[in-house]
Amino acid sequence: MKAAYIEEFTHWQEGFEFYAPVHVRFSETDMFGHVNNTVPIAYFEYARIEFMKSIGLMQSWLQKDSDLIPVVADMQVDFVRQVFFDEQLKVYVKVASIGNSSADIHYWVVNDKSQTCFTGRGAIVQISKTTGKGSPWTPEDKKMLGAGSLTSSRK
Repeated sequence: MKAAYIEEFTHWQEGFEFYAPVHVRFSETDMFGHVNNTVPIAYFEYARIEFMKSIGLMQSWLQKDSDLIPVVADMQVDFVRQVFFDEQLKVYVKVASIGNSSADIHYWVVNDKSQTCFTGRGAIVQISKTTGKGSPWTPEDKKMLGAGSLTSSRK
C-alpha cells in the first residue's frame, strides 16, 4: 500500500493519537457483503467532528453568532482491506499540516485486529458564511489544531 500522502507508513501512523470508534452497520454494506465504497467518507466525517470537538474548535463554529464554518475542500480514500458488517473499527484522525485558513487532515482506519482497512486525507477550509471566502485561523485555532496532533491522552 502506497498512498502519495504517506512517505513512510510506520512513521506516518505514529503521528495518530485521537480515534473515534465505529461499528459497521448492515445498511453500510453492499450486495457483496462488504462496506460500500462511499461509507469511509462518512466515517471520516464522524471522526473529524469528534476530533474537532475534542480540541475545542467545533464549539466555536457552533456558536449562534459565529460567522465561521469548516468546509471540506477535497477528500481521498485509499482502500486497503475489505470491511464487513458488524466489525468494530477505530477511525484515527490527525492534522498533517495547517495553512492560512485550511488544514490537511489525515485518517487511518483499523479493525479490531489492528489491521489497516482504509487510509485517507482531506483538506478542510474555514470560511465565512457571509462572504464564502476563506477566513484565517487565529493563533488560538492553530494552537488547538497543532495540539490535536500531539496530545497522547486522546488515544
